[in-house]
Amino acid sequence: MERAAKRLMDVVGALLGLVLLAPLFAAVAVWIRLDSPGPVLFRQRRIGRDGRPFVLLKFRTMRVGADREWRPPATRGELDTFRFQEADDPRVTRAGRWLRRTSLDELPNLWNVLRGEMSLVGPRPEVPEIVALYDARMRGRLAVKPGITGLAQISGRGELTTGEAIEYDLEYCRTWSLCLDVRILLRTVGTVLSRRGAI
Repeated sequence: MERAAKRLMDVVGALLGLVLLAPLFAAVAVWIRLDSPGPVLFRQRRIGRDGRPFVLLKFRTMRVGADREWRPPATRGELDTFRFQEADDPRVTRAGRWLRRTSLDELPNLWNVLRGEMSLVGPRPEVPEIVALYDARMRGRLAVKPGITGLAQISGRGELTTGEAIEYDLEYCRTWSLCLDVRILLRTVGTVLSRRGAI
C-alpha cells in the first residue's frame, strides 16, 4: 500500500511541478540559450532501479562536450574519496553555476518521475561507469527507484564523496517509509534555500 501511495505522490507531484513551473522552465531555457551555445537540455545515460538504464534529463550547466572530459574513478577503492562535482569547475557556464547552486538544473527530472524511471525521493541516479565499480553491498542502493532528492542530498549534497553518499543511500533503502519520504521532501526545501552543500 505504501509503495502505491509513493507512486501516486510521484505522479501528482511531477504533474503539478511541470504545470506550475512551466513559466520558470521557459525562463531558464531562454537564459541557457543566451548564455552559451548548445541545447537547453542535457541528456545522460544513468542507472535506475535493478540496474536498468534510462536517459536522465537536466538543464545543461556545462559547455557542450564537457561530459567527454570527465574521468570516472578507476577502481572501487577510489569511490571513498571521489567527488562527482568539483567547485570552480571551468566547464560550468555562468548560468550553470547559478542553476546548480539553486538546484534548478534538476527540474527536468520531473519528466523522468512522470515516466516512472525516477521518484521524487530516492538515491540520485548514478552513471554506468561508477555503478560498474559497485560491490554486492553497494548494489543495494539500486533496490529502489532513484530520486530527485534523497537522504544524501539533505545531508551534504555536493560536499559528500561518492562513498559517503552511497552510505546514506543504503541507509535510506534500509529504513524507507512514506513518512521518511515526506520528511526528506520538507528538509529539501530548507537545504535548497540555504544552498548548503551546493556546488
